[in-house]
Amino acid sequence: MIPAAIVFCYLAVVLYIGIFAFRRRAASGAEEYFLAGRSLGPAVFLLSLFGTNMTAFTILGSAGHAFANGIVTFALMASSSAFIIPLTLLFAGTRMWSLGKRYGFMTPAQMFRDRWECAHIGTAIFAVQAALLVPYIIIGVMGGGTALRGITGGFVPYWLGGAIVAVVVMSYVFFGGMRGTAWVNAFQTVLFLSFGAVALIVIGRGMGGFPAAMESLLSSPSTAPLLTRERISPWYFFSYTFIPLSTIAFPHIAIFCLTARRMVQFKRTVIFYPLCILAIWLPCVFLGVAANSLRDVPRIEQKLEARAALAALPPLASPDERAALRRQASGDDVVLVMLERFASFWLAGLLGAGIMAAVMASDSQILALSTMFTEDVFAFYGGTARFGENVQVQTGRIFVVVLTLIAYLIALRAPQGIFDIAVQFAFSGYAALSPLLFAALFWQRSTKWGALAVTLWVAFAVIYTWRVPGALAWYGLLPVVPMTLISCVLMAVVSLMTPPPSTQTIRRYF
Repeated sequence: MIPAAIVFCYLAVVLYIGIFAFRRRAASGAEEYFLAGRSLGPAVFLLSLFGTNMTAFTILGSAGHAFANGIVTFALMASSSAFIIPLTLLFAGTRMWSLGKRYGFMTPAQMFRDRWECAHIGTAIFAVQAALLVPYIIIGVMGGGTALRGITGGFVPYWLGGAIVAVVVMSYVFFGGMRGTAWVNAFQTVLFLSFGAVALIVIGRGMGGFPAAMESLLSSPSTAPLLTRERISPWYFFSYTFIPLSTIAFPHIAIFCLTARRMVQFKRTVIFYPLCILAIWLPCVFLGVAANSLRDVPRIEQKLEARAALAALPPLASPDERAALRRQASGDDVVLVMLERFASFWLAGLLGAGIMAAVMASDSQILALSTMFTEDVFAFYGGTARFGENVQVQTGRIFVVVLTLIAYLIALRAPQGIFDIAVQFAFSGYAALSPLLFAALFWQRSTKWGALAVTLWVAFAVIYTWRVPGALAWYGLLPVVPMTLISCVLMAVVSLMTPPPSTQTIRRYF
């Protein structure tokens, strides 16, 4: 119970930071609650922007994927992200900040409506964006349940761990808004960036040194491929260069770009973002790979046996049997198992708090959806004008509660791992939506009909690839590649075939 007690103390600190930040700035209003008054300083902006993009997917999902696929996980996700994400923040993020400051935008859909002179098409864009962001919130709940179950050795069951994290996140988002969320994210980012180095040293010593662990993997024909890229084809590797395009298209990242006090803050963010990625991704991936050498740890051995049984299943095996084996073989909790095995109780608790810090980064997604609902639906269709700004903020808070409850209920029945859900829904869908943002910001000739075509295509493609496994996986590529390329073609062709916005609107943007 010592690690559990430390983690619960950490959750109490997080609640205090989030709620205290709201009380410190009692000035009410939609812009204060949803955007922190567009006044976040450089340190908080950098740490919170990075932290909001590093969720349970980063620590638990990356280690689980590396446990099953090897060291190539780092190359797939972290290498391209370290290059593409800072560039998109530099070119698209700064332009969004400038337009938001000038015209008062609080959500991407507001900008799309104004840029393309559209009303209900903007609502369609909001609906698709909201639907694609819900899986990311589900990942946070799943990560919370997995982390607390692992930290407490099963004393806190998965359903209760997910509920605790959901309630804590919902509470400080409800009371603290963007300012409270940003301060919590800044605190959590410092914590989980420190986690990687400490966990690597502690677990490495407990295993007798990572060189010995790597030699053990190399000596076995079944695990040696984990230290190479031979399982990954060049086309599959190329597919992952499209996934970082999703970051700037995420509504919570776009909205966070609007909170900076000055544009110069983006400069430091672009410089330090790749270093932060290196600091968190490399240890997590390395630990996930090294876990394959721990055959003497019963929970690891059970996962390896389930993986072997899954690979040996006949093609006609029942989906339920396949899903059960996939859950048993999941490596989302291998870092927690390693901490339990090699760290002292006190250190395991502190490092467990670092894991929880990354897991709870779903707060920004919840707040982003609340902001989008109140601005793009409630306010746009006359709610604010009729009932006032205070009712708008209260509506956003109610939406936070409802959304968190829905995400929790879905997380209890989610059959896939954290990494798979993130790639299939959130990353692929938003990468395919990124042409919307780039066209709005940089192409004068783009039109609302091109935007509608892209939106409908992405909605269809995500549902199709979900219902038909392997769909759009052409020539060994991930579906994200044809989805994004077809979005670009649709935006270009349909825009050229339809009338552009008025000259007055184009002059305001260009």
